[in-house]
Amino acid sequence: MKRPFLSIIMPALNEEKNILSAIDNTLKGFNDFTIDGELIIINDGSSDRTPDLVKERISNECPKVRLIDHAAPQGIGACFWDGVLNAEGEVVCTLPGDNENEPGEIFRYLKLLEDVDIAIPFVYNKRSRTLFRNILSFACLNVLHISFGVYFNYTNGTVLYRKSILDDIDYRSKSFFFQADILIRLVKRGYLFAEAPYRLGLRKSGKSKATRFSSILPVAKDYLRLMTDIYITKKERVKKHKFSKDSVSERRYKELEGLNG
Repeated sequence: MKRPFLSIIMPALNEEKNILSAIDNTLKGFNDFTIDGELIIINDGSSDRTPDLVKERISNECPKVRLIDHAAPQGIGACFWDGVLNAEGEVVCTLPGDNENEPGEIFRYLKLLEDVDIAIPFVYNKRSRTLFRNILSFACLNVLHISFGVYFNYTNGTVLYRKSILDDIDYRSKSFFFQADILIRLVKRGYLFAEAPYRLGLRKSGKSKATRFSSILPVAKDYLRLMTDIYITKKERVKKHKFSKDSVSERRYKELEGLNG
């Protein structure tokens, strides 16, 4: 069987009012952009009908959709890494099951992966979110800039990764910090990336779980772990410019060496 090009990982925790729309929009995006894709839904211990609805949809008409069940909530980072472990695509991306994101907004940037290994979207319609959420995002980004010397417009979006470059990451964050953790580790190693504008939709039902107080402590722990790996053990610096063999970064740096040689 032909390997799919794109694997979408969709974490879902109590999203019974949104999950079917999120599935339909993702599959429509595959068709609209002529993408050979698969959709891996991670039910993160939902207590509502989320997993039942997904199973009904799979049994009816969706061979491109798979379901992975967590008996209890493990966190969005754990969902992402579980999805990566089971993904068959060359490229992976996470689209939350809350249906807040428009798949086409990120699918249009798949061609960027012809020249880079990571495509990072940043939200340009910031008024779609509350003032508090925007202030929190601004503060977090500045902490990352000051702490690690990296400059991103946004780190918590629907990032496109070449799957092979994720295999060499040893520490796998389970918290909401997972995306920032991955990006900083990979960019510190020299992987090439591109940023692109992204329009965020409006959540139709429910509230975001990213700003809950219970999410803060795991994020703080993962932040300190990343600080340790970069500045104390210097684990990430040692691996700089040692790329996955099929990465674009590997090819482009070798081209650069040829030009300089």
